[in-house]
Amino acid sequence: MNTLLIVLIVLAVLVAILGLIAWKFPRRFVRGLFRPFLEIFYRGRTVGLENLPAEGGVMLVSNHVSWIDGILILWLLPRNVRFVVDGGNFHSPLAKYLSGAFDTILMMGGPKSIGRALRSAREGLNNGEVIGIFAEGTITRTGQLQAFKPGMTKILQRTDAQVLPVHIEGIWGSIFSFSGGRFFKKWPTQFRRTITLYIGEPLPPETPISTIRSRVQALGSRAQIDNRDQFPVLAQRVLRCWRRRGKRLQAADSLGVEAGGRTLLIRTLALRRCLRREVFSADEQFVGVLLPPSVGAVAVNVALAADRRVSANLNYTVSSDVMNHCIRTTGVKHVLTSDRFLEKLDLDLDAEIVSLDELKEKVSLGDKIVATLQSTIVPAWLTDRILGLHKIVSDDLLTVIFTSGSTGMPKGVLLSNANVSHNVDAVGRAVRLDRDDTILGVLPFFHSFGYAVTLWAAQTLGPAGVYHFNPLDAKQIGKLVEKYKATVLLATPTFLRGYLRRVPPEQFQTLDVVVVGAEKMPLDLFESFEKKFGVRPVEGYGLTEMSPLVSVNIPISRSMAKHQPDRAEGSVGRPLPGISAKVLSPDDHSELSTGEDGLLMVTGPNVMCGYAGQDELTRKAILDGWYSTGDIAHVDADGFLYITGRLSRFSKIGGEMVPHLKVEEEIAKILVEGEEDDQLRACVTAVPDEKKGERLIVLYTETAKTVDEIRESLRAAGLANLFIPGNDGFVQVDEIPLLGTGKLDLKAAKDLALAKTSTKTSAPVVD
Repeated sequence: MNTLLIVLIVLAVLVAILGLIAWKFPRRFVRGLFRPFLEIFYRGRTVGLENLPAEGGVMLVSNHVSWIDGILILWLLPRNVRFVVDGGNFHSPLAKYLSGAFDTILMMGGPKSIGRALRSAREGLNNGEVIGIFAEGTITRTGQLQAFKPGMTKILQRTDAQVLPVHIEGIWGSIFSFSGGRFFKKWPTQFRRTITLYIGEPLPPETPISTIRSRVQALGSRAQIDNRDQFPVLAQRVLRCWRRRGKRLQAADSLGVEAGGRTLLIRTLALRRCLRREVFSADEQFVGVLLPPSVGAVAVNVALAADRRVSANLNYTVSSDVMNHCIRTTGVKHVLTSDRFLEKLDLDLDAEIVSLDELKEKVSLGDKIVATLQSTIVPAWLTDRILGLHKIVSDDLLTVIFTSGSTGMPKGVLLSNANVSHNVDAVGRAVRLDRDDTILGVLPFFHSFGYAVTLWAAQTLGPAGVYHFNPLDAKQIGKLVEKYKATVLLATPTFLRGYLRRVPPEQFQTLDVVVVGAEKMPLDLFESFEKKFGVRPVEGYGLTEMSPLVSVNIPISRSMAKHQPDRAEGSVGRPLPGISAKVLSPDDHSELSTGEDGLLMVTGPNVMCGYAGQDELTRKAILDGWYSTGDIAHVDADGFLYITGRLSRFSKIGGEMVPHLKVEEEIAKILVEGEEDDQLRACVTAVPDEKKGERLIVLYTETAKTVDEIRESLRAAGLANLFIPGNDGFVQVDEIPLLGTGKLDLKAAKDLALAKTSTKTSAPVVD
């Protein structure tokens, strides 16, 4: 009895001491209580701690990914941070105690409360404290950095405090983030995840909000570049996805081929074994693929990735000379194709042609048995080791994608596993693809969007992929969407116009997401497509060198936005998670502010490894990790990106920059007025001019409008005289030069304009 009494007294004393400490020293008590728990569940790192001033007022501006961002920042920094937060989340006694322990500044709603909170924050800065804000005002639902609210500028008024941009990395995927489309109600994806706080260089208090946001975003890019080894190895990911898919349809095409996940996995692994035995030498790296989008093309590309070889999907719309240039650039020895497809092409290639039809006969019973065992009996982790997939690292090359060649010979863009894997992950976050989706793949795999999204995203994120070789074949595409109940369509505006005219509404009734890119989306097309098919397209932006996606508007049906917009029509969306964009002056390369047009620079873990065999060109294109896109753009106050043209599609006339695209858009409106037409009927280019440096040339096909009527309509539309080509600047042609992808062939258009105008110039003069 005496012993029990002593124990109770000791416990009571301990509780009293802890209570006294909790009351007298709440901050130390809470830190001592939370630190062991945080260190059990997380690994903490801080990068750039030297940028945190040891004393003096500092406004810390962070991205906002989870419910515990503030706790994590307090854990990772030596100085206390007084966060300005929404007081609506701090009603319980425990929450009030925790907020009081760290002198948290609560905004309880209403102008007076907000005003008091802003004044308290300003006083804190003037008293030498660190004030923290989550400038987005809400937790991101996709991982994208949202618009920054203007409250920070009011806090910084009449202070000399420094602004400290920070980015917290590694918490996305935890139960406290919105990954998976929900908070809390999900299993964590990993134990003891590494949380890294990146701290940028301090900025003066008068720094514009857009610049502060740009610095936070750039830290996010640096974080994902540093941690690119965390992106899944795509070959491993696709094999596991197919295995889980079982008998459910995984891939189908317009040739009538259908395959469930397990069947496709067996065929792919058997093909890999056969290729290793019958075709490839041990040191062969680049392998050409000459196939349209199909189940077979999916299997070939995955088989090459699973064999740790680099696929080179060749553009079958170009000439033999261009294709042989691509083959030489990468040292391709073998080109995999089918007899049926090759018969349709008139090609003479400088590589050994491997017929997949003939190779199919060489797949042995042993190949099939081993592939079946690896797909069904052998554990996935052991299959990885047997195939050597555990040896793949993030910077290992996955593919080479050739540029369109719109301005010259195609360049071979080298993309690593991390490059493409990042894009796949970002698409999953933004569009939220799952096993109930079916993606219609009409973009060829030699197109970066087709390769990354309709191949790898479709085959690794849970959906099924349905493929057709001709994106202009509206009749067949309508049938495929209807038959397989496709929910996602990726296309270009040119392709959408064809579908608008030729596809009955009932065939597209299952479409839920339509994303367009590669060219500017006309505003009237948004309305027309939605009116007929009930789904409004969204626009995205990408480049082959960026693996390819840079930004996208979130589709309406997939939006989880709260307190912040995630779509702005006319823009190409916000940069995807881990990607940063900035706009520089084309003249002096100084960074421009919100709304100012300039040269678009982009960085992130998806920046290419370089151009194959062109190191000097690579160094010119990538400056300190930033890729120079060649596009003219601006960023608005909400962080949405607007592409206004290409640097190569501007002409300097009389000292002023004249955008071809602006003139082209106005002419297009004039030519199709009152008519239904889905064809490109005019394009604008330029030729040298002795007096003004350059002059605009309009190439146009047959039209009922006269040149004078077109020029008068341009004036009525408000275009400056400098933007309106002269009478001799209009040249009628049989057709507008286009690439196989439907994009304007800029080089061919310029060459045609030069040929036509030089003919005019050299014509004999009649007295």
